[in-house]
Amino acid sequence: MPRHVILGVGAGISAYKSCELLRRLTESGCDVRVIPTSDALRFVGEATWAALSGRSATPDLWADVHDVPHVNLGKWADLVFIAPATADLLARAAAGRGDDLLTATLLMARCPVVFAPAMHTEMWEHPATQANVTLLRDRGVLVLEPATGRLTGPDTGAGRLPEPAELAEVAFRVLDRGTDGLRLDLLGRRVVVSAGGTREELDPVRFLGNWSSGMQGYALARTAVARGADVTLVSANVALDDPAGAKVIRVVSAIQLREAMVSSCAGADAVVMAAAVADFRPAVRNKSKIKKTGTGPEPIRLTENPDVLRELSTRRGHRGQIVVGFGAETEDLLGNGRAKLARKGCDLLVVNQVGSGLAFGTSENEALVLASDGSVTHVPRSRKEALADVVWDLVAARFS
Repeated sequence: MPRHVILGVGAGISAYKSCELLRRLTESGCDVRVIPTSDALRFVGEATWAALSGRSATPDLWADVHDVPHVNLGKWADLVFIAPATADLLARAAAGRGDDLLTATLLMARCPVVFAPAMHTEMWEHPATQANVTLLRDRGVLVLEPATGRLTGPDTGAGRLPEPAELAEVAFRVLDRGTDGLRLDLLGRRVVVSAGGTREELDPVRFLGNWSSGMQGYALARTAVARGADVTLVSANVALDDPAGAKVIRVVSAIQLREAMVSSCAGADAVVMAAAVADFRPAVRNKSKIKKTGTGPEPIRLTENPDVLRELSTRRGHRGQIVVGFGAETEDLLGNGRAKLARKGCDLLVVNQVGSGLAFGTSENEALVLASDGSVTHVPRSRKEALADVVWDLVAARFS
């Protein structure tokens, strides 16, 4: 059975991006009804929305009035996703206005509602806009943080609409949670997630690294956003789009990752170390490329990197901070995992077996989640988003 999505479109130049969002939703099997505001049609016409969705797309509250469309649409929808959400649309939604089909439908909807704001930085940062965002979030509405980047004209800053692929991922995460999507159990929580694999430079062209793609860490970040959290993602050498709604800090080496995590974790409610951090780095980095000599390479002396997970567990930002670690193992997951949990001092340790199409570079994972109280949660082979939900379920339970 298809999932029913209302795609609301505000009057912003980034409305053109929502055409791609619509395509991704429909290709995933969603039945989408587009409701633009009247001024949104100045940017993308009604014929475009109708052609892409296969349904009429009118802003008129009085069209087909005998069918009471705002009532029926509000009951029909499994998700209302508004992109772009302009400052004006946020204000009207916060005030409970119902003067067009989109705002009237919002008043009727009892499903999860997501706003993806897009506007100039000054408009986003205005106290009135921030007050409206706070009010909507307090009502259980998911309002994403906008991306930072190029805006209209030469301006750059916070207020850019995230990329359609990442907006679609938010929609899918909310839809996958079903009625739980109404329960933003991480709302008001600040979380920090690390992802990817660190690289330790040997010389200007070579490095020591690992196979981590960052997909699990990004799944954790996306899922936390979809559950209402304020998310900071420390990303080490990852070739993935920024998750919509997350602040991303890019790093390369283990030392850089440690610095970013320590500075970001002060005051955070939860810290998830999903990145694969190199245990060692070259004691000396060559300033020029190491050349072949014909007599074999010189031995490379290594030195230990700091144990970031153990440090974060030891020097928590506050007593209630929850620390989650990851451990990749090739054998005896339970035994090796329990030893590592005791050694690292974290609250939860996600132990996953690498190889056989699992973990590194794949969309699936299987894991044991070990807790400091001795409990064990088995997560069977499934998409990495499913493991992310289990991790956040266990974290949320510890918050309460």
